[in-house]
Amino acid sequence: MLYEYKTVGRHGRAEIVEKKSRFIANVKPIRTEEEALQYINELKAKYWDARHNVYAYIIGNNNIQRYSDDGEPSGTAGIPTLEVLKKEGVQDVVIIVTRYFGGTLLGAGGLVRAYSKSAKEGLVEAGIVNMRLVETIKVVSDYHLFGKVQNETLGQGHIIKEIKYEELVIIYINVDVQKSNEFIKYLTNQTNARVDIEKIATEYQKIIE
Repeated sequence: MLYEYKTVGRHGRAEIVEKKSRFIANVKPIRTEEEALQYINELKAKYWDARHNVYAYIIGNNNIQRYSDDGEPSGTAGIPTLEVLKKEGVQDVVIIVTRYFGGTLLGAGGLVRAYSKSAKEGLVEAGIVNMRLVETIKVVSDYHLFGKVQNETLGQGHIIKEIKYEELVIIYINVDVQKSNEFIKYLTNQTNARVDIEKIATEYQKIIE
C-alpha cells in the first residue's frame, strides 16, 4: 500500500465557455472502476442532450487509467483530460467534461485547450487533498487514566477517531503508520502499562496541515 497519495476531497463542478461552446467539468472521488462507470452513466443521463460527454479516470497507483473522446476527434478530449489528472498526480478520481456545441468549430488545438482548462478548473473546485496511511489503535482505559491518555494522544499530534464510555473507556486513535509502534511504546510507558493497546485496522486519512 502507498504511504501517501493525492486525490480530491469532494465533488467539484466548473464551467467555461469557448466560442459559445459550454464545457462543464464534473469531478468526483471514487474508489473502484464500478463507481467511476456508474457516475459517468449518471451524468450521461443528466446531460443527455449534450453533444459530447468526455471522461477520464485513474484508480489506484496508476493501476487503472481510462478515457473516452466520446465522438470528439481522436486525441483532442479524453487524453488531454487524463493528462490533467496525471500532471496533478491524483488518483481515485473521475472527470467528466460535458460539451454543448456552440456552433463554431474550435479546431484540434482549441479542443485540447478547452478540455484541459475545464478539467483543471474542475479539480480546483473539487479540492486536491493528501491522504496518508494510518493505523487505528484501540486503547482500553479506566476513567482515572482516560484524561492522561487523551492529553498524551493530542499532545503527540494524533487523531482521536472515537470514544466509547462504557464500564471502561474505549478510545480509537488514528496514528501515522510510520509512527504507530513508537506511539504504542510511548503511551505504554506514560501509563505504566495500565492500559490495553492493540492495532485493529489500517486506512487512509486526510492530512490536515
